[in-house]
Amino acid sequence: MTGDLLLAGGRLPGSTSEGRFSDGGAAVDIVIADGEIAVITPAGDGTPKGFERVELDGRWVVPGLWDNHVHFTSWAAVAQRLDVAAARSAAEAATLVGEAERSEAARGAAGEGEGEGSEHPLVGIGFRDALWPDEPSAALLDAVSGSRPVVLISADLHCCWLNTAALRRFGLEGERTGVLREEPAFAVQRALGELPDALTDAWALDAARAAAARGVVGVVDLEMTWNAETWARRAANGHDLLRVEFGVYPQHLDRAIAEGLRTGEPLAGARGLVHVGPFKVITDGSLNTRTAYCYDEYPGLEGQPGAHGLLTVPPDELSALLHRAREAGLVPAVHAIGDHANRLALDAFEALGAGGSLEHAQLLDEADIARFARLGVIASVQPEHAMDDRDVAERYWAGRTGRAFALGSLQAAGATLALGSDAPVAPLDPWVTMSAAVGRTRDGREPWHPEQRIPATDALVASTRGRASVRTGQPADLAVVESDPLTAAPDALRTMPVALTLLAGRETHRAL
Repeated sequence: MTGDLLLAGGRLPGSTSEGRFSDGGAAVDIVIADGEIAVITPAGDGTPKGFERVELDGRWVVPGLWDNHVHFTSWAAVAQRLDVAAARSAAEAATLVGEAERSEAARGAAGEGEGEGSEHPLVGIGFRDALWPDEPSAALLDAVSGSRPVVLISADLHCCWLNTAALRRFGLEGERTGVLREEPAFAVQRALGELPDALTDAWALDAARAAAARGVVGVVDLEMTWNAETWARRAANGHDLLRVEFGVYPQHLDRAIAEGLRTGEPLAGARGLVHVGPFKVITDGSLNTRTAYCYDEYPGLEGQPGAHGLLTVPPDELSALLHRAREAGLVPAVHAIGDHANRLALDAFEALGAGGSLEHAQLLDEADIARFARLGVIASVQPEHAMDDRDVAERYWAGRTGRAFALGSLQAAGATLALGSDAPVAPLDPWVTMSAAVGRTRDGREPWHPEQRIPATDALVASTRGRASVRTGQPADLAVVESDPLTAAPDALRTMPVALTLLAGRETHRAL
């Protein structure tokens, strides 16, 4: 489907004169010309000459969805990696590795694979060890893996667990435990990502198709690499299913400045689909890895080095980085998870005198919540993390969870929310994200801190780049869904069927 379209007999959530969603339901026809919404009229006015007519049969039309925080190549690689998310102990994770090794050995014996002893690492992803009764160790993996390198990546990406062969492979023989956190773990993940471009680009195209099938029209890609080169290559090779804004990290700041990259500007040769995104700085760790930088010590670590978590960028260095990036035209996006890290990040934004985004903002001091709106700092948050981490938070942030993942409090204080997944930490699926934001529940459990829920109207706005309605003059980035997202129950939001996705009026997914 390309060219000029008439979307016939659809329904809109509706909007008031203030531009916010309200009850809708009257059928409309939407005329799309030259990639924009040209006219919205009551249904039945006829099809303009030369336009393709698409019958929506009462389905609902909403602005196309964005995921405002992904690691796209890492997400694309997930399908190729061993899923160890179900492990409830280190022993269970090791068992999953052993089973995968035996399965590959059997395929190799049958001539269907490389078999046991392959030099390629076995990579798993998704473990959450914060509540495990036992400790991961290289020896535990050695017992089930033999001489093949094994790397397991935690669900939060801030920790890697390696066997002895993998430690040797990556020049880390001195790491006896096999458990790496923060920068050493990131270094291993970067090394694992050194694969042929054709292979990772094919995975990325598959991931883009899957995203489009969920109504996604754009992502902010914060993969920890030189993203300009990656997306220029992909665009040249026909990757045209998503709009992309790519991040720049401190290790690439000099190069970005030298090449004149500025946030919001299009990447040359990418047909207007790829733009320079934010300047990303990671200032602390994560909750599950117990490295998020907090005022309180982590239970069980009292008095030990790192008991408060890990501050990876000191305040003076952070301020200097933000000022340099801002002067070069790069808008900052600062990763902060613990309450102390968030305080320091907001202090840096205040000294900068300009906004940006604070990525994650998982645990906040009450006094800092109002600062987001006052400083013009967007709260770029991932609601599904609250569902994944609620039990870990109750243990390690005991007594403070009322101000964890505090979407409702941020919204009430006037902060602008931008919702995302942090894929592969959570699925790249804005409907899953919105379900968590609206319901604060999953798997039939009671809502966790329901006072921090936000209305579906606001969850949708925070997932559509602030587009409060479908209006004439907008780019025809649209999703057509089977039920009204403003009245759907949280479980129904989580599995919302998407019938059609359009990017500038061009079909990227169709199931009607």
